[in-house]
Amino acid sequence: MYILEYGNQEEPILVFLHGGGVGGWMWNQQVDYFKNYHVLIPTLQGHGDRSEETDFSIRGNAIEVIELIQQKKNEKDIHIIGFSIGAQICLEIISLAPNLIKSAMINSAVVIPMMSMIPFISPTIKMTYPLTKNKKFAKAQAKQLYMDGDYFEKYYEDSLKIKPTTLINILKENMSYTLPENFAESTARILVTVGDKEKGLVKKSVQRIVDGNDRCEALFVPNIGHGFPVAQPDLFNKVLQDWIEHQKVYSL
Repeated sequence: MYILEYGNQEEPILVFLHGGGVGGWMWNQQVDYFKNYHVLIPTLQGHGDRSEETDFSIRGNAIEVIELIQQKKNEKDIHIIGFSIGAQICLEIISLAPNLIKSAMINSAVVIPMMSMIPFISPTIKMTYPLTKNKKFAKAQAKQLYMDGDYFEKYYEDSLKIKPTTLINILKENMSYTLPENFAESTARILVTVGDKEKGLVKKSVQRIVDGNDRCEALFVPNIGHGFPVAQPDLFNKVLQDWIEHQKVYSL
């Protein structure tokens, strides 16, 4: 596993899991803010420096991250933060290792399967993949994630690396994911966030996650679509800090 490591290694660990098709660089604003923590940012399967890999699974990534945490943990508290498919991986981690994580922040996770869409993924990606080399198309895609500004060049660079087979596997995993049966057993404190401009399926997923574990709380963020950590990093950081340090939901 390729990881970026920052901060004070004597302090509690924050593990940030990036979304599909992007990279650990999406957490740059969080790295700067949480420099007094021990920050770990793994690169997910098939992304960035792992772009030669084509296998991708939510469970496989979760197992890798659990192994990483166990190597680094010692006696420190562990907090995990994920965006989009990274958030789905967080849900898998706290289900596979229900007593390992102190708290989690789940951002924009979908847990309602879209099985009717699965057969269309492969032909759609094969048809549209050449467009990823087109900067105008890439910028339009990046804009949906609030990455058409300072992050765009890195977004474009990584989009050129990722293989079509990897994209197909990512989308299949994302669209078929549902909460694990033992999710309710996790002892982690779980904050579930969603932008109020996100798609209905993401909003509906919030309620399903909250209903699945008594230790969950929800936060709807106004005037935000799919990309809270990048679109409003200052607010995101305050929300995360309140959750891990004061055990409360930041008042918007």
